[in-house]
Amino acid sequence: MAQKPSIPKGTRDFTPAEMANRNYIFNTIKDVFRLYGFQQIETPAMENLSTLMGKYGEEGDKLLFKILNSGDFLNGLSDNELLERNSPKLTTKISEKGLRYDLTVPFARFVVQNRDKITFPFKRYQIQPVWRADRPQRGRYREFYQCDVDVVGSDSLLNELELIQIVDEVYRRLKIKVVIKINNRKILSGIAEIIGEAEKITDITVAIDKMDKIGLEKVNEEIASKGISQQAIDKLQPILKLSGTNSEKLNQLKAVLSYSEIGMKGIAELETIFGLCEAMKVDTAIELDLTLARGLNYYTGAIFEVKALDVEIGSITGGGRYDNLTGVFGMEGVSGVGISFGADRIYDVLNQLELYPENSVENTRVLFVSFGEKELMYCLPWLNALRAKGINTEIYPESAKMKKQMSYADNKHIPYVAIVGETEMNEGKVMLKNMKSGEQQLCTLNELLAIIQ
Repeated sequence: MAQKPSIPKGTRDFTPAEMANRNYIFNTIKDVFRLYGFQQIETPAMENLSTLMGKYGEEGDKLLFKILNSGDFLNGLSDNELLERNSPKLTTKISEKGLRYDLTVPFARFVVQNRDKITFPFKRYQIQPVWRADRPQRGRYREFYQCDVDVVGSDSLLNELELIQIVDEVYRRLKIKVVIKINNRKILSGIAEIIGEAEKITDITVAIDKMDKIGLEKVNEEIASKGISQQAIDKLQPILKLSGTNSEKLNQLKAVLSYSEIGMKGIAELETIFGLCEAMKVDTAIELDLTLARGLNYYTGAIFEVKALDVEIGSITGGGRYDNLTGVFGMEGVSGVGISFGADRIYDVLNQLELYPENSVENTRVLFVSFGEKELMYCLPWLNALRAKGINTEIYPESAKMKKQMSYADNKHIPYVAIVGETEMNEGKVMLKNMKSGEQQLCTLNELLAIIQ
């Protein structure tokens, strides 16, 4: 007996109906990206490991899917090297490529390689799958789509404003209620400086970024495990517990970080962003959250996360400012800022809230039933005419029983069925049946077009 096929954990198949829903998400996001002047690019699914490694922190590097070298990938390895079972060392010898972990680092590589072909500031969007060797769980997949939008080659905080406006517009169109969480890595650097642990900024940010998942007590334990003193941890507590309006939190931070130049710069940047959002009347709630750190090492300024208010799920959009990501590829001083929409989590949110439009633009609108060769030849010009008008149309390919053809239309949620017999052909018409109401009427081509459109 053949083994039942399966797919890897953390991946999913999508039916035609599910793909129609997913394309609704992609098309909505694309339309908003284009509205703000962004252009689409694509990069390969796999990158050289030299491009990917070291850009996501130690934890991120562990989640990279590596690809074995072609052919005899063990060739050149000694028995001693194999017996040592030193995975990191072996990986460098048997694997030179990996699946991309996100779209931002490949984008930075793209900018450096194509610097002579693009115009700065460069505004790009990219909608492609990424892969992470993570533990699959609800809302977390090993293969998932990101919808990224970035601006590189500009320091202006107007770019941060536009990204917030894009978030506001996308979720307004998708009818998902969200809150935008915002922080600034300069503020976090200032906090690390004030508590006397400036060199431990990465350890601190990686830990506090888990606050929502593991709570304050576990965060403190993780920080302590990194060799940070109890005195420094004690100084950190009131900062992490700041409350009030965004303005009140910033005023409290000014008092705490008054001796930190980088911290005060981060506060000034957030004040500017909040002021721009207020001037542009952004409807979505924006909340300063000091526990937001985003563990990726390349962020240097404002950082964002978006949470759905009506569904318990992780962040559905995130991103931030990165001042020198291209520097690791030899192109210094190119600042950028971007955000990424998690299409798979948005898909799960829309499924739970049942927010998809009732009629997908991808569905067939009219099915012509087939009774024989003469009827088929009569119907074919009608199909061409409808398709020329942009109406999704198909014909049942065989002379099957009427019940079978009608069941086909029902199962595919086709709203209209065109029936053709001797009477219809003699009059140059079709009998159009509304599958929802059951009503039937004889139609000319123009009458049929008027009904469908």
